[in-house]
Amino acid sequence: MKIYFVFLKYRFNIATPFNAVIFLNLSMKKIFLYLLLAGFSGFKAYSQGGVIILEGNYQGKNLYVQNPYGSGGVGFCVTEVLVNGNIATDEIASSAFEVDFKPHKLNVGDKVEIKIKHKEDCKPKVLNPEVLKPKSTFEIISMSFEKDGTVKWSTKSETGKLAFAIEQFRWNKWVKVGEVDGVGTPATNPYTFKVQPHSGKNQVRVRQTDYSGQPRLSKPVECMADVPEITFAPVKASKDINFVAGDKPIETMYEIYDQYGNIVKKGFGSKVDVSNLPKGGYFLNFDNKMGEFVKK
Repeated sequence: MKIYFVFLKYRFNIATPFNAVIFLNLSMKKIFLYLLLAGFSGFKAYSQGGVIILEGNYQGKNLYVQNPYGSGGVGFCVTEVLVNGNIATDEIASSAFEVDFKPHKLNVGDKVEIKIKHKEDCKPKVLNPEVLKPKSTFEIISMSFEKDGTVKWSTKSETGKLAFAIEQFRWNKWVKVGEVDGVGTPATNPYTFKVQPHSGKNQVRVRQTDYSGQPRLSKPVECMADVPEITFAPVKASKDINFVAGDKPIETMYEIYDQYGNIVKKGFGSKVDVSNLPKGGYFLNFDNKMGEFVKK
């Protein structure tokens, strides 16, 4: 904040042998009051209330707002509602009101920002803010899985931007192997992702999870990959575990668990350094197989 100090200079008549300069020793509070009373150029004083801002995607449903009185009991709390910067015409002078999105000509999935301005001494409550959160509503039009690991799928009926998790079936469980951002519009949306195939039959699917925590899944698609069968050695290791196909090194996804089921290493490669693991037995997931080894 800038503080302006005010100096008043008075010049006496010509006969006066000196000029008198009077400095007003004003406190900060008095200076501020002086500026208000004098109507300092460009200065405006006003009381600004609070603002509730909600952002999300239009899902075809309206917002409901509980609107209390101000602390003085005169007038309701909400003073104005804006939808994407436009003043809403909803009747806000009531204890509860609805923010109707139809007049704003929104399409399902469109971004929306609501600003609810209110007095400082009270606060309205939005009763159903979840209607602006994106929901998983996608429908699969087509989905394919090629031998090189390329997964292609196209969707329709998306109503909000949610990530697609790509999952591959390995080691008797579905393993997340990647993620692609969803477009979030109802039109046809194509997607592509490349997974690392393992030997034998491969299966993949895509998943979305919205605010409800309930996943929405595609049906699995499968292919037979051109990947040779992989083995590992040694069974008793002091430094490295090596993955081979025949007698040649080959890269694979892997996971290592201790005897208590805790994952201690995971990654992708043709070998894994186990020198820093404590001595004992471990479970090893690799390729599409499960095995065991001992750290010496």
